[in-house]
Amino acid sequence: MPNTPTKFKREPAEQRKEDLIQATLSLISEHGVRGATVRAIAERAEVTQGLIRHYFSTKEDLIVAAYQYHMERMTDITSASINLAETSPRERLCAFVSASLKSPIVDPGSVTIWASFLNKVRKEERMRKMHKKTYYEFRDRLEGLICDALDEAGIASTALDVRRMAIASNAVIDGLWMEGGALPDAFEPAELSLIGRNSVGAIIGIDLDG
Repeated sequence: MPNTPTKFKREPAEQRKEDLIQATLSLISEHGVRGATVRAIAERAEVTQGLIRHYFSTKEDLIVAAYQYHMERMTDITSASINLAETSPRERLCAFVSASLKSPIVDPGSVTIWASFLNKVRKEERMRKMHKKTYYEFRDRLEGLICDALDEAGIASTALDVRRMAIASNAVIDGLWMEGGALPDAFEPAELSLIGRNSVGAIIGIDLDG
């Protein structure tokens, strides 16, 4: 049978860039960073290789953009949960921790993508800077929520106290997130969120169970 030519889509520039990033992340999830070749990305996104170079000067530019998109999207989804919570600082912190430890954040694909980038984060300065930026974005939001919850509870704390609580709480959340993504069948529904709230509550001295 004759080969059927690829049908290319016409989309706005920002949508097309996002499509390229999504195609990149999909390939990384399946085959690792090395599997996200320009040719494979073009085929997955149904565009020409030349169009990729139109939006991203190099493949590395696209890889960095994909990493930033992936990490910031998870933080944004988690942060959106506090808009659905009551106005209580404690409830906002509960919502943030819970959202960090359930779907769609806890997902095998998300953990695989993150793990695939680790070697590049270790070896490449641009990736290291992006990792640092996205880490601080999440931790700073967590730190602000902890500070507000402590103030509401009348618990005295210094800026250093809150910083260290945020670092420890972030580490707990990260660990549970990785295990939940790597072994999704090992935990009961909502179990990770409950453990996360209990653990963060123990760190900061406030009951976050519920």
